[in-house]
Amino acid sequence: MPLPSNRTVRRYGRVVVSSLLLCVALIGGPVAVAEPPTRLDTYVVDEANALEGDQPDRVRSAVDQLYADHQTRLWIVYVNDFGGLTPEAWSSRTATESRFGQRDLLLAVATGSREYAFDGVAPEGVSDGELDDLLIRDVEPALRDSRWADAGIATADGLNAAMRADGIGTATLLILGLVVVLVVCGVVLWSRKRRRDRARAELAAARNLDPDNSAALAALPVEALQARSREALVELDNAIRTSADELDLATGEFGATATMPFTAALENAKAAAATAFRIRQRLDDDIPETPDQQRSLLVELIGVVGRADRELDARVDEFDAMRDLLIDAPQRLDALTRDLVELTGRIPGSEAEAARLTAAHPASVLAPIRDNVTMARERITFAEQSIDAGRSALTLPVGRQGGAVAAIRAAEAAVGQARTLLDAVDNAATNIQQARDGLPAVLEELRGDIAAADELANYGGPELVAARTAAQGTLDRASAEGHDDPLGAYHDAVAADGDLDRAIAAATDRKLAAEDLRRRLDRSLTDARARIGAASDFITTRRGGVDADARTRLSEAQRNLDEAQRLGADDPARALPHAQAAADLAGRALQEAQAGVRAWESSRPSSGSAQAGAVLGGILIDGMLRGAATGGRRGSGGYRAGSYGGSSGSRRVSRGGRF
Repeated sequence: MPLPSNRTVRRYGRVVVSSLLLCVALIGGPVAVAEPPTRLDTYVVDEANALEGDQPDRVRSAVDQLYADHQTRLWIVYVNDFGGLTPEAWSSRTATESRFGQRDLLLAVATGSREYAFDGVAPEGVSDGELDDLLIRDVEPALRDSRWADAGIATADGLNAAMRADGIGTATLLILGLVVVLVVCGVVLWSRKRRRDRARAELAAARNLDPDNSAALAALPVEALQARSREALVELDNAIRTSADELDLATGEFGATATMPFTAALENAKAAAATAFRIRQRLDDDIPETPDQQRSLLVELIGVVGRADRELDARVDEFDAMRDLLIDAPQRLDALTRDLVELTGRIPGSEAEAARLTAAHPASVLAPIRDNVTMARERITFAEQSIDAGRSALTLPVGRQGGAVAAIRAAEAAVGQARTLLDAVDNAATNIQQARDGLPAVLEELRGDIAAADELANYGGPELVAARTAAQGTLDRASAEGHDDPLGAYHDAVAADGDLDRAIAAATDRKLAAEDLRRRLDRSLTDARARIGAASDFITTRRGGVDADARTRLSEAQRNLDEAQRLGADDPARALPHAQAAADLAGRALQEAQAGVRAWESSRPSSGSAQAGAVLGGILIDGMLRGAATGGRRGSGGYRAGSYGGSSGSRRVSRGGRF
């Protein structure tokens, strides 16, 4: 005979308990039954027998309509009381037992003890104010009057209306805009606007889909998937960079062992990001894919990014609990003040170094660090403001000092970026000098290879002729411009020498000697590391204005550099192309990042404020992006300070109380 299932056992157990309680009730009067937190198997559960007649069907109908319209799952449960737990604790444990996700909400009502709880992640488009209005104006009055079914229906209908109203408001604005377009520009602009509206709606749909729901994603147009993939890459890359900054500080404070879970999550996210950037690079290269191939790659990319983002977010609460900044906030603020004193003292020297470099080198050589000192001043000013805000927050009563946490994090990030900006200026001369010192040997070797190519002119064919011509042009330019632009001349000479070497090897049917090849590889690796470092510093300190293209090139540059270093010991011939590709991609990454920052700056009013600099640096994240009405996981207002975790943060809400 098969054993009964757990559900069957639980149902029979409840029948037995109910029977016993009925007997007790017949003998000694009514007895209240406390319902412990449990796994919910249906969307409307009435353990308190609060619903009568057709009320269960009406409540279920409202819940079903909410899911049909917005794919938001609302669970409603009526019990007699919460078994000695607070409403929040009871609802939280029930949600855990029921394995609720981001789209699950729970309304729990204790009819006997007259308490309720509303738990879950606030749906997209529903602000905290709208949620509070719904609970205070509609749900709680129904509960006070013991209109249990009306309370559940009001919750479902209120959420549905709030989410629908957000879309209706946008549609109204678009219709008004459409009327103006029709009057001014006619049918042509009207049709263009419709295409833009459709693209925005499709992008919004892509944002709202679960990244693991590959079937639903595959049903979207390729254009929407392209836009969402770029947006998701930027979000994840920003989240990884911010998380890395936070993790470095936490590791220094708590040690590598305590932060090991967060390090593992961050490394997994980095690996996932590298995979996603490789897919993005494949989509961006010169080899076209069919629409079906593009769709498949984009769905894979969004899934990879979404899973990495969720893994980071899953560690946020644990990370925050470990790094409770309020415990030693005064000491942290004092340490940050000392850091600012040290950084402020470095400013004059860095300014002088920047001026010296500007006088000695053309603007193109110094473009990556041109604004570093100014930006460092902005970060220092912002850090000072954050420190003052943190000290002010600590004067508030206990329980209202949470603002100090965000202020400390913002100040730490600003201090770190200011140090990176000044280090880049102070180290620029070393990098330039290394290139200048190594340039004569590279040019001499290039001359020797040109002479060798001349001796093989009858055997090399078109490839050797083209490589020899290009090498001679590079040699002439590097000889003339090497003093003013040693970094660029060094890179061009190394690249030309590598191309010519391959052509000579093909013409003579032999490989380069291991020693010569090793020197070329080492120089190419030095070149690649310097260019990747410059691009990475630029993107890190200006990540608020850099899009996915530059980040993709930088990720591909790093991947090629890693591959070159892996192959270098055993197969330098295969390593050399990877090192050269890394240097080229890093240069493209820097150019695209610079263009993105210029576009970002031109799209905003002229401002040199510390806050604007913090937004450009990614220290403050624009909470108004993508229609968010309030700040994200931390901070308040339009901007919030970054922290460890994924891009989405947490919008978990917990409401409830007596009625």
